[in-house]
Amino acid sequence: MFATRTCSSFMSTLTNHAWRRSAVHPVAVLPGLLNNLGTRDTCKHVNTRRWMSDSSSSSNVPMEQMSQDKMDVKAAREARKAEKERQKAEKKAKQEAKLAQEAEANKIENVTYMSFDEQDTYNKMGDMSLVMSRSRTNRQFANIVDLEDSEKHPIGSKVWVRGRLQSIRVKGGSCFLVLRQNSFHTVQALFFKDKEDPDGSKKMLNYLKTLTVESIVDLEGRIVGDANVKSCSIQTIELNIERIHAVSKAQAQLPFLVEDAARSEAEVEASQNTDRPFPRLGQELRLDHRWMDLRTPANNAIMRIQSAVCQLFRESLYSQGFMEIHTPKLIAGESESGAGVFTTDYFGMTACLAQSPQLYKQMAISADMERVFEIGPVFRAENSNTRRHLCEFTGLDLEMAIKDHYMETLEVIHKCFVHIFTGLETRYAKELSIIREQYHSEPLTFTDEPCVVHWPEAQEILKEKGFDVGDGMGDLNGAMELALGEAIKDKYGTDFFILDKYPSQIRPFYTMPDPEDDRFSNSYDMFIRGLEICSGAQRCHDPELVQQMLAKKGIEPGDGLNSYIASFQDGVSPHAGAGIGLERVVFLYLGLDNVRKASMFPRDPNRCTP
Repeated sequence: MFATRTCSSFMSTLTNHAWRRSAVHPVAVLPGLLNNLGTRDTCKHVNTRRWMSDSSSSSNVPMEQMSQDKMDVKAAREARKAEKERQKAEKKAKQEAKLAQEAEANKIENVTYMSFDEQDTYNKMGDMSLVMSRSRTNRQFANIVDLEDSEKHPIGSKVWVRGRLQSIRVKGGSCFLVLRQNSFHTVQALFFKDKEDPDGSKKMLNYLKTLTVESIVDLEGRIVGDANVKSCSIQTIELNIERIHAVSKAQAQLPFLVEDAARSEAEVEASQNTDRPFPRLGQELRLDHRWMDLRTPANNAIMRIQSAVCQLFRESLYSQGFMEIHTPKLIAGESESGAGVFTTDYFGMTACLAQSPQLYKQMAISADMERVFEIGPVFRAENSNTRRHLCEFTGLDLEMAIKDHYMETLEVIHKCFVHIFTGLETRYAKELSIIREQYHSEPLTFTDEPCVVHWPEAQEILKEKGFDVGDGMGDLNGAMELALGEAIKDKYGTDFFILDKYPSQIRPFYTMPDPEDDRFSNSYDMFIRGLEICSGAQRCHDPELVQQMLAKKGIEPGDGLNSYIASFQDGVSPHAGAGIGLERVVFLYLGLDNVRKASMFPRDPNRCTP
């Protein structure tokens, strides 16, 4: 009530004042006065209407005039609002124009690098145009590993380096980044704002901010000495950035950071109770993005060790008189009895993916190639989801004619493995050191001469370990193999040994029976750290004996086996051989926890990509 009376009194005073100073009726001057005095905030709209109604009644002002006055008030209010909106839009347009002008001034064009001789005409920063073999630029690129060699790259000289952007930090007027080559070698590069060229420095810093981790970049820098960069493999020099171009930009959101994938399990576990625990990357995530996982130093080095095993395998066998062969992988029937096989349509016929080159390397002996080997893919359609099984792996296979005894072959294979083991430790020590930083293992122990354990001795060892071996004619399971490996290590001091004289019933049809007791065979497996890496035997080279063995195992010869048997009917040297799993060798030699770490792109029952 008090507010209403105050408002009415104020309006009455206001009206009398206006009436005295003007010949115009108070209602006529009301809109202007209201606008000047701000009565819209002072009085309630309801009271204003009541006052105007009263005034209208007392002054006999027509209703049309009252409506016009209201419209004038509304129009004035809308005009003020429109003016504010216009001013706001004008201000925004000016700001946008200014930003566009600045953006145009700071725009960094792509660089189409055609020739080193024309380099001074190109921008010092900017994404490289898509490399489409337009020209040979004649830039001389340096390897990061050689940058500390002052004879190749003196202090103060300029070098071009292409590498992967491992990390980058831009702050204020400076930038620090790390380039990585071949997963192992890293160097720090830096840029500081130049007071003599503030605009150019600003553009460079703005461009550096756009670079994403894991991008491929070309960088030209001047070598600076007296550095102490402990976080890089190149520690005594740095590069002052003069030019930098992204050749291939990585997406900003990566599946995971290479830095996280490179940590050891012990390091990750130790961080879990801290304020900043490191992420634990699962195996499936890693395998889904295997190309990223293989960028880590350890995983990249594992692939190099895999390559080294193949190289050393070849070296040893070439030196022992072997030749390399290449056998078919599409075959008419199974090459390994008892092993799962993948089948496919072959122009209306059923073909199989080879489970091994077994039949063909034996036929090579029949073709008077007395010592042969092959490195090639092997396919096993076995639904085994274990840490040591794959559906596709690389086989290191060999076959050789023998004069009297399969021990001749065991000696060749042992010599080959000794060459591989010593070669890895001496020629690939750096790679092994990098791997063992993330995946700890002790160097493998082995004997100079073959350590051969016969089946009966192995059975006695397992009995002492508490295993039920039954009648001693069954195959070994994984637990038995590991226990046997531990016992052999304690007894003979070796991680690498050969177990021979397996029961015939658990070996393939082409295995030569033991001449003293045909319940056993002239066959053998080889083990590293208690797990099998190789299987071999003296082969049945007599066609009649082969047919008997097939019948005994209930195998019906098909087209593939008929050709195999026919090759023996035309005469063949006694022979023996072995098949070795490359991934198994690498996995066990390095003491890894899963064979998938030793396969570039593993294939198992649940994975056929990438």
